[in-house]
Amino acid sequence: MRRFERLEKLISKEKTDLLKNKSVLVLGIGGVGGYVVESLARSNIGKLIIVDGDIVDETNINRQIIALESTIGKKKVDVFKDRLIDINKDIEVITIDKFIDDTNIDELFNYDIDYFVDACDTINTKKLVIKNCIDKNINLISSMGTGNRMDPSKLEITTLDKTNNDPIAKILRKYVRDEHINKKIKVLCSTEIPMKVDGVGSNSFVPCSAGLLITSDIIKDLIK
Repeated sequence: MRRFERLEKLISKEKTDLLKNKSVLVLGIGGVGGYVVESLARSNIGKLIIVDGDIVDETNINRQIIALESTIGKKKVDVFKDRLIDINKDIEVITIDKFIDDTNIDELFNYDIDYFVDACDTINTKKLVIKNCIDKNINLISSMGTGNRMDPSKLEITTLDKTNNDPIAKILRKYVRDEHINKKIKVLCSTEIPMKVDGVGSNSFVPCSAGLLITSDIIKDLIK
């Protein structure tokens, strides 16, 4: 049996082979982004560019797929690269072990990218990603907040202008208005009102569900 034979039964061998020639960049490989990376690799995406300047922390264990006792303290991009090659020996993995801001954002666009997934937590970086992807006509899907939420059924793929109950989306909506950006920005968002807790709470089922929804949308878009 072929490695991706079960996927071929759903979308055809021709389209499964097409995915092998696609390149996706994922910025932020934590709770949401980690499941995007994992599921893209298991969908025969041929090239993954993974970007994160963090290490695995014990507090990540409740929600991040690479967070294990054995990986605590290790660089996330290094742990994930080993895992991805273990999933698919033919995959090309490029790692960028950096926190992205206005001083180095240009580095992300030195690659031929079919899709850009923004799963980072930093508002200013999200703004930079939106601007650059629009200017360079790169397919983008940006994850809004998944913290302090308990209902994965309230997650949806929509556009930024249609979001509600999300503090991150509210800030970004103002940004695109102020910048006179008219293009629709595809986002992953929850309609659930965030719980009011001390700091940011998380669980094992909302972030991962968000990541899988993002991959589902990307795969459907790439093979249409």
